[in-house]
Amino acid sequence: MAAPDLEHLRTFVTVYRTGSLTEAAALLGLSQPTVTARIKELEAAGGHPLFERTRSGVIATARGDELARAAASSVDLLDDLLSSHLSAPATAIQLGGPAELLSAMVVPRLADVVVAIGAPVQLTFGVADSLVEMLRAGTLDIVVSAVRPQARGISAAPLYDEEFVLVGAPRWRDHAARGDAEPGAEIPVVAYAQNLPIIRRYWQSVFGRRPEGLTVSAVIPDLRGVRDAVLAGAGMSVLPEYLVRDHLTRGELVLLNTPDVAPLNTVYLATRSGESARNQRVRDLTSELRAIIR
Repeated sequence: MAAPDLEHLRTFVTVYRTGSLTEAAALLGLSQPTVTARIKELEAAGGHPLFERTRSGVIATARGDELARAAASSVDLLDDLLSSHLSAPATAIQLGGPAELLSAMVVPRLADVVVAIGAPVQLTFGVADSLVEMLRAGTLDIVVSAVRPQARGISAAPLYDEEFVLVGAPRWRDHAARGDAEPGAEIPVVAYAQNLPIIRRYWQSVFGRRPEGLTVSAVIPDLRGVRDAVLAGAGMSVLPEYLVRDHLTRGELVLLNTPDVAPLNTVYLATRSGESARNQRVRDLTSELRAIIR
């Protein structure tokens, strides 16, 4: 066989990072037999197996770990050099995340972000599980996730702690209990989903129990819509502080509860394992996201 080349090493590094021949093939735009053949050729050239095959994918051997440490950074550097000298227009970086957070924090700064990274950005809104699957499949490059991704081949790091507050229109102020006490059940609830997921988490965290006796006035599967209904006086709801900060400052909404410690939810920045090292534009966008989401 011919001596292994850059394509063999790029294929090896992608398989190493994803832990899957199938996922590596999808990311590289190759057939799985081609990926398998390249790995076998590398193994034959070195005289040692690089991966152990399992039912759920592949696991690097000690020799595989050694080769990855030696080759990954060089492959990433060469990819960066090749990418920076391409004359074709930059392809869009695919960013996924919650519609509410991206619309509130990223969209207003998007023009500056595009200039900073030197590439267009395409946004995809959705729920965490679906977006992470799209990331694994190579459809997305970066995902802002409201839950920590556990998928193999995905790296995630904390990005932002969103604080949740219980709010209502000023008309409900006199119906709310003072201090840390639970608001009265006479205030209806505007919910994100029928099973009150955000409200249940708040009640459990602040009051130590599940909410009981609440009357749901509306269910709106978009937190911006929930906020607008609360602004219109439809009831109370639990919302991320960033989404209602200006309305609280202007007095259009009021806090109906003031716990000593507000419930928090950590938002994560997820990429395919090794992608930030390999792709300069992904690195640049993750840096920009860390600067503006806070």
